[in-house]
Amino acid sequence: MRTIKKIHTAQYRPIDNLITYSPLPTQTLKQIDPFIFLNHHGPQVYKPNNSGLPFGPHPHRGMETVTCIIDGDIAHKDSGGGNSVIEKGGVQWMTAGKGLIHAEVSSEKFKKEGGNIEILQLWINLPSHLKMVSPQYTGKQAGDIPNIPVQEGVNLQLIAGKWNNHQGAFQPLQDIFLSTVKFNKNTSFSVKVSKKRNIFLYIINGSLTINNTEAQKHHLIEFNNDDDEVLINTGEESLLIFGHAEPINEPMVARGPFVMNTMQEIQQAYADFQQGKMGLWN
Repeated sequence: MRTIKKIHTAQYRPIDNLITYSPLPTQTLKQIDPFIFLNHHGPQVYKPNNSGLPFGPHPHRGMETVTCIIDGDIAHKDSGGGNSVIEKGGVQWMTAGKGLIHAEVSSEKFKKEGGNIEILQLWINLPSHLKMVSPQYTGKQAGDIPNIPVQEGVNLQLIAGKWNNHQGAFQPLQDIFLSTVKFNKNTSFSVKVSKKRNIFLYIINGSLTINNTEAQKHHLIEFNNDDDEVLINTGEESLLIFGHAEPINEPMVARGPFVMNTMQEIQQAYADFQQGKMGLWN
């Protein structure tokens, strides 16, 4: 089995009144190349007549964002024309590329009525030759994303990549496998991942044993690349996000919303944003 290098506990980093836990990056873990950032918002309950999510208009360049709506909804708008409301179980995939401005807030319905909310946002780095591609956004509801009963008690929502004969809902620019996996209690599940690929595994809720090591909610598992098998045993119902990809192995400089290869490129990104080259916000 692939050995575990370290288990990282997500740090509590609230944003306004939004409960937020962040396992990546931290002082002990910069990235699991090419996975570079994860925020886990909620779960919590918003009262009626709330102000919704606090993520108003802001720019991005050089990376991709993947947003999983575990509960609640997100109203997305961007300077490239993307516009949608994605609800519980849905996923958004946005390639920032050379740059755009976007906002991810709550729908008018959610702000009026309130309700439960839980959201994951993952950032995936882009290699240097893809950092300046044209931006693109796709949002899909739960019913448009394959939900595969891989075995009794284990259901896999296939966001990207392939699982047997199934193709993921999104086709990334890179060879990335990404899914959420839901486990019933007292379930055993084994999967193999090439040693050439880095594994990204974060426990959204529940507790389980991974390669004979106990882990629980808010834990991010950092693996060594020394074998290919991952064995998961659950004692209770659990939900995790599971992905893998070959590392980019390039210098990375991340400042605010921009992820590039050099500080000069970061400075250029800020200049381009200020000059309106990432689109205008109406």
